Amino acid sequence: MEENISEILKVRQDKLAKLQEEGKNPFEIVKYDKDAYAQTIKDNFDSYENKQVKIAGRLMSKRVMGKASFAHVMDSTGQIQLYASRDGMGEENYAEFKKFDIGDIVGVEGFVFKTQTGEISIHVQKMILLSKSLLPLPEKFHGLTNVDLRYRQRYVDLIANPEVKNTFILRSKIITAIRNFLDNEGFVEVDTPILNTIAGGASARPFITHHNTLDIDMFMRIAPELYLKRLIVGGFEKVYEMGRQFRNEGMDTKHNPEFTTVELYQAYTDYYGMMDITERMFAAIADAVCGGARKINYQGVELDLTTPWKKMTMIEAVKEYCGIDFATSGNVEDFKDQAKKIGVDFEDDVTWGKLLYEVYDQKVEEHLVQPTFILDYPVEVSPLAKRKPSDPRLTERFEFFMCAREMGNAFSELNDPIDQRNRFLSQVAEREKGDEEAQMMDEDYVNALMYGLPPTGGLGIGVDRLIMLFTDQPSIRDVLLFPTMKPIK
Repeated sequence: MEENISEILKVRQDKLAKLQEEGKNPFEIVKYDKDAYAQTIKDNFDSYENKQVKIAGRLMSKRVMGKASFAHVMDSTGQIQLYASRDGMGEENYAEFKKFDIGDIVGVEGFVFKTQTGEISIHVQKMILLSKSLLPLPEKFHGLTNVDLRYRQRYVDLIANPEVKNTFILRSKIITAIRNFLDNEGFVEVDTPILNTIAGGASARPFITHHNTLDIDMFMRIAPELYLKRLIVGGFEKVYEMGRQFRNEGMDTKHNPEFTTVELYQAYTDYYGMMDITERMFAAIADAVCGGARKINYQGVELDLTTPWKKMTMIEAVKEYCGIDFATSGNVEDFKDQAKKIGVDFEDDVTWGKLLYEVYDQKVEEHLVQPTFILDYPVEVSPLAKRKPSDPRLTERFEFFMCAREMGNAFSELNDPIDQRNRFLSQVAEREKGDEEAQMMDEDYVNALMYGLPPTGGLGIGVDRLIMLFTDQPSIRDVLLFPTMKPIK
């Protein structure tokens, strides 16, 4: 195959060299004044019939039949057929056209008509080469056994599989719908630093870089949370940020080292307020991209977005799916014995709260297919969430799930600076024991809380996973134009 590509490359390079010798170098053309698009012509044939048009795009097929030929050109909207003939184009231009290769970028002038078979086409009067394609397009891109080539060479994927483009057009519409929803709710979009001296706002392993001028190590942000809450301290009441986060962790169908989130914070509300916003945001997205339907299909599973969504505390979920009731007065050793019997892994010195979380994390999430809020997480795994007044072992935190995957995370935000400092210290102790995902001490954030953070609700949603659901894509790589890939040596 490589030998064949090399031969094709040489032939096409020779064609290019000949054009350049003749003073017809396509790469010297700086613009082309197109005035129509393929799909627009096809959708509005009555108004375009016999009308002169100029379109431009990539030559996707060519069938030469002596004095007349058929071809297809693809622009950003789709493909349209071309009818090229010696009589219509003139002998010289038609001869040039016959030397064009599949993949070349061309400009086409002509009038719109229908062939005898009823296909809307352009009767070509002039065609010029705008850019030379030196490499051949794959004939059957979908049939490649090495599927990651589609991710490595997305530019070829988009050419060979035009339907892929629709996923990313829909991605753009979904992101716009999120922004429109939050803007209409009175939230202000802000930007916070991506380079940080402390990796805070989440429990994750950061990427480390070095700032030469300051001669300090810095971290790519793992979450914007602590900066956004500083803004609430400063007097903003509703803020959000849509942006990239970076976590130096594993890669699979649900994880990419860089990913997009939307985080929002609202003063004077709590995590129940964030549940309401979550449900209404998904409804707004469904209105924008699903025609208002509240049922979507994801990988063969019908998800019902109709509100209200199911709500369960973590203790209730563990009891329902594992039969262990952490609400009883049993001691930690009793719960350890029950957890071992169902195959839960945990550290010997595990606390009640951490054990509750491990049972839930390992045995419950797989059951959460329909939209479900899981409420009231243990303090040990929620260093930034406010304690529940009725049970200080737990926090006012929820995560919501669809198709057995976490989609978002929310708190009634911890605003007690003394409690926050102590939780940071507990996290620092975990880091010192080897937990690279434990959070760091952020003295400035504690200092901000000392000035007073009002009661606040906060919510973070993984935008890529959300887009996977609404576009019915099995992998996060299918909704990222250029996912992270290991280089080929």
